[in-house]
Amino acid sequence: MNKKLERILPLVQKPARYTGGEYNQIIKDKDAVDIRLAFCFPDTYEIGMSNLGMSILYHTMNSLDYVWCERVFAPWGDMYEQMKEHAIPLYALESGDALSEFDAIAFSIGYEMAYTTVLDMLDMAGLPLRTAERGELLPLVFAGGSAAVNAEPMAPFIDLFLIGEGEEMNNELLALLRQAKLEKWSKHDFLVKAAQIEGVYVPSLYEISYNADGTVCAITPRDGAPEKVRKRIITDLDSAPYPTKPVVPSTEVVHDRVCLELFRGCVRGCRFCQAGHIYRPIRSKKPETLVKQGIETLKNTGYEELTLLSLSTSDYRPLSELCDGLLDYCEPKSISLSLPSLRADNFSMEIMERLQKVRKSGLTFAVEGGSQRLRDAINKNVTEEDVLNTCSLAFSGGWNNVKLYYMLGLPTETDEDIVGIAQMADDVLHAWRVNAKNKNRGVKITISTSCFIPKPHSPFQWESEISIEEYLRRVNLLRSSITAKNVTYNWHDAQTSLIEAVLSRGDRKVADAIEKVFRDGGRLDSWTDYFSFDRWMKAFEECGIDVDFYAARERSTDEILPWDMIDVGVRKQHLIHEREMCYKNTLSPDCRKQCSGCGALKLMKGGRCDG
Repeated sequence: MNKKLERILPLVQKPARYTGGEYNQIIKDKDAVDIRLAFCFPDTYEIGMSNLGMSILYHTMNSLDYVWCERVFAPWGDMYEQMKEHAIPLYALESGDALSEFDAIAFSIGYEMAYTTVLDMLDMAGLPLRTAERGELLPLVFAGGSAAVNAEPMAPFIDLFLIGEGEEMNNELLALLRQAKLEKWSKHDFLVKAAQIEGVYVPSLYEISYNADGTVCAITPRDGAPEKVRKRIITDLDSAPYPTKPVVPSTEVVHDRVCLELFRGCVRGCRFCQAGHIYRPIRSKKPETLVKQGIETLKNTGYEELTLLSLSTSDYRPLSELCDGLLDYCEPKSISLSLPSLRADNFSMEIMERLQKVRKSGLTFAVEGGSQRLRDAINKNVTEEDVLNTCSLAFSGGWNNVKLYYMLGLPTETDEDIVGIAQMADDVLHAWRVNAKNKNRGVKITISTSCFIPKPHSPFQWESEISIEEYLRRVNLLRSSITAKNVTYNWHDAQTSLIEAVLSRGDRKVADAIEKVFRDGGRLDSWTDYFSFDRWMKAFEECGIDVDFYAARERSTDEILPWDMIDVGVRKQHLIHEREMCYKNTLSPDCRKQCSGCGALKLMKGGRCDG
């Protein structure tokens, strides 16, 4: 370990974040590999080490014998200051080597508020922030993750983006980079060839022109880059890589457990949900595959909890069979199973009782809208009867802790819808009084609201976001409508939501403001400890960015959107149709009842959707 590092570690919180040496980490001989890759997560160790996608790709890229992929996380403030003071550059955990020694630097970006941290990590590595200022091929800076479906705000900083699922695409890119390094290609020649890999978006190969009103006039590819970059998917999840020997953190992290991904995609089609559209089509793993992977991972890690994950886990058809297979191993060893993603319309008391024999936790349901009309408008397809029946079942089974999530500011929302949230809370409380198995323990009902943000590639991508003032008015209306002492109300910060809306729907002009925020001290903006609304608003003003233009403006469906060069598989006409159904308060059937013809099946290449 670096002597400077040894001296500063006793001075910071949770020094195990920065030492490496964890169980199951992958160590290679750096002189025996052709490509060294620093896999960067622009957040703290606790967050990054809880990310299943990062764990999968870490092992996938390390499966190549000519690649050594190492992990890098953003330091917390105390460590950041110590590293600056002692001139310690950002380094990788496995080797302790500075990022300047690596051939490639890859970022996993799942959240727009991580953008300043990406710049901070590049700066801590001693690299120029902008791709135009990094003239040499190495180190190549690339990024993937769900935020990449609108890459434009970060386009000036990242050499290329990987759109979609990376298990195969990352390795194809690294094979090309290996060839380019050995044959000494120029950076431009490499990027031109990389753009021919399906799913690779190279911003420098696209010219963006603007109209006088600031909207995009045209997106023009050059040097053979495709007009549309189609996302990559893994068709067969059963044969896809899954790390049964993941790195086990040396300190507590957010999700300190084994995570099993049951399927990708979602059958539901909620109109506000970006994830439900960008992860289509639906592809499931077989229960026998999951049982085998779950047991192997538990044996290789020593974890005492296993979580079943997907966008809507209770929609997994063979869930009972899967739970039985896992419980045969887990129950005798007091290993608990959890199922965090539940729907009120298919809640199974039988499954929940089996899952929580070891440890009984609270139940969480995303209701989203306060009235049936609004839930129909957003295609949530959950009724008040579903919610009350589910809560009644849970209370009769001994549960006494229920959380209900909603959004404020959804298209067509009225004050009546907001008051309806309070009424549902009262109805849930009444259900507890009637059905509770043990009233002496009391009940805790938590209502949480966030501010609706119109996201790219969703049916609501053309909608506007309500103002901070209007969001707070609706919050106060709901607060005043909740009268029961057993009901707690929490609401998400509206200022962060406004900045997120600008970044998620921004174009390349927004990049100047992101850099300005970073230069003024912005980093770890996803944390309230570091987020400064005033710093962002000052940067937008100084860079000539009209916040309302990006966040509050309703867009025409004829407008060219900044992300229109990205094809996530869902046809724009389908999104338009779903938006029209919203204003008719009309539900669309889920994928298992009737195929919507969204277009995502074209990505399957002869396979079929599991919807």
